[in-house]
Amino acid sequence: MRDFRLVAFTAVAPALWGTTYLVTTEFLPANRPLLAAAIRALPAGLLLIATVALLAGRLALPKRAWWWRSALLGFLNIGLFFALLFIGAYRLPGGVAAVLGALGPFVVAALAYLLLRERPGGRAMLGAVIGVAGVALLVLRSTVALDAIGLAAAAAGMGVMSLGTVLGRRWGAPEGFANRSTALLALTGWQLTWGGLLLVPFMFLIEGALPSFTLTNLGGYAYLTLVGTALAYVLWFRGVTTLAPTRVTVLALLSPVVAAVLGWAALGQSLSPGQLLGAVAVLGAILLGASRPRRRTEPPAGPAAEPLASAKRASA
Repeated sequence: MRDFRLVAFTAVAPALWGTTYLVTTEFLPANRPLLAAAIRALPAGLLLIATVALLAGRLALPKRAWWWRSALLGFLNIGLFFALLFIGAYRLPGGVAAVLGALGPFVVAALAYLLLRERPGGRAMLGAVIGVAGVALLVLRSTVALDAIGLAAAAAGMGVMSLGTVLGRRWGAPEGFANRSTALLALTGWQLTWGGLLLVPFMFLIEGALPSFTLTNLGGYAYLTLVGTALAYVLWFRGVTTLAPTRVTVLALLSPVVAAVLGWAALGQSLSPGQLLGAVAVLGAILLGASRPRRRTEPPAGPAAEPLASAKRASA
């Protein structure tokens, strides 16, 4: 039951990310992707760090190896990933980018074997295969224009996020906190802050000065910062530092399903029978790939499997 709750809470994160397209197109200023990425990351990170400081009664900065670990994870999972994500989104049809993202479980499986010596479960790999097919049915269109830079950016984004997921599993949550929940809040806040600091100079360099904001814009940014980023990434990193990497990345397939359903429900976009079949296939793939293997228990991931007082791990 505990494993089911952990998987379910982790799945909330990609479901929330699936709302990003609707919020971006309907509530945010047009053509400001780096602004959206920076506002998503930096305020959310600072808010979480301040929350940890209140809970811990002290300034909750990284210690020892966590300075470079959290910086690297923030660079991979937030700063670089967000930038590559938006480059791919602007230069590729959304379906192509989604299918490339759906290949993440295979990259994670390879990296997990190389770095953690964890062999991917058969269910997770079968779920990933079904999931890629389902995403393709759900989002691809017959007329697809490919762009080399967009393809490279989308593939690289999937790769850096996969590496961040595996490193997060390897390092776990930071030690020195009263409980695991506070440690995960700190870990998430550090990564979002590092990533946001990386994005801010590029935002001003590429997109220029800040535009004027309407109340609608501010509401959209508030949702993305508090719900789509702070809450979503706390839940995601909790799963990343506990579950096997391939089980976690299969859950990410939920994002395009939520985006398609919201497009149909809120924007009046139609869903063909093939798309409905794809959505059902993706949901089945998630249930299959994220389920716990019956005969094999997941090996402890170093410090993360021990009580927090002794050690923990990190992720993005």
